[in-house]
Amino acid sequence: MKIDLAVLNRQFELYQKEYESAAIKVLRSGWYILGPELEQFENEFKTYIGCEYSVGLNSGLDALTLAVKALGIKAGDEVIVPANTYIATVLSITENGATPIFVEPDIYYNIDAENIERVITAKTKAIMTVHLYGQAAQMDKITQIANKYNLYLLEDCAQSHGAHFDKKMTGSFGDIGCFSFYPTKNLGAFGDSGAIVTDNEKLYKRIKMMRNYGSRIKYHNELEGVNSRLDEVQAALLRVKLEHIKELESERKKIANIYLEEIRNDNIKLPMTRSKSEHVYHQFVIRTEKRDKFKCFLEDKGIKTVIHYPIPPHLSECYRYLGHKKGEYPIAENYADTVLSLPIFNGMTDNEITYIIDTINGYKG
Repeated sequence: MKIDLAVLNRQFELYQKEYESAAIKVLRSGWYILGPELEQFENEFKTYIGCEYSVGLNSGLDALTLAVKALGIKAGDEVIVPANTYIATVLSITENGATPIFVEPDIYYNIDAENIERVITAKTKAIMTVHLYGQAAQMDKITQIANKYNLYLLEDCAQSHGAHFDKKMTGSFGDIGCFSFYPTKNLGAFGDSGAIVTDNEKLYKRIKMMRNYGSRIKYHNELEGVNSRLDEVQAALLRVKLEHIKELESERKKIANIYLEEIRNDNIKLPMTRSKSEHVYHQFVIRTEKRDKFKCFLEDKGIKTVIHYPIPPHLSECYRYLGHKKGEYPIAENYADTVLSLPIFNGMTDNEITYIIDTINGYKG
């Protein structure tokens, strides 16, 4: 049996008629950029998250980068960020000339809130937390720290659509919540797209201008903006998926719970969920000391896996100029050497799930 990490067309087939109808409607309308579908999606998405405002953008990276810029963070400023995140989180900081200050992750793979205060300096302007793999970070503690030191709080929610901490959804805690709708996401589009959410009207209006060349009125450029607009087709398709997000989320949780209950192998460390945090399992990430051997074992059995992520940002070649050395963040580096994401996607069959579990349980290490 061959099983890919994600088979996106199965989720499409679940609601095929709705997707096709939505796309055809936009194509026939003749309105493809900054139209009614985007406006309706923004309204529906902000309501879903529990915020006052939403702005649809071209990608999750653009959401992060424009959020940092909108807050006035620039060269000489520092932004606290987890050491084990995807590179996009850090790129948004350095793209604005600011310096990322890394903090080790906790046992749940999110930023260790207990270590944030010790890296705060007079240059610190913001904390950028990441709800990695789909689990909400420790937002009560993180929010408390941001308020105590009068720091901006940004949330990278690229992997946590629908996840709550206590009773609030990720994206609704900080000054700005940033989302990616890359096709593999739990709320994924059919191409690149993203969005921000906020309760701050000033930030909302600023980012709305920034995404459209810095203008509210055509050819009246008030800011140095960019071209980062979520198009009408993607907005329409996202509206369809948003209608079904609870059932899609429920299916992923069901698969994850089967993994958690039935994978029994002392060589494999299963993911844990923090009290008050919800996990929506954008990825189902295990750890094993002989990760590369285990990955090859699964590959030989036809099971595709991916490492999220093999190189922590501080050791990336593009950030050599920051001067970080191997061993500086040992927990993040250990995770990079031991994590492995198992297949989890909407439309997985019982036979595929059982085959993966049986194969893992038969691994001798």
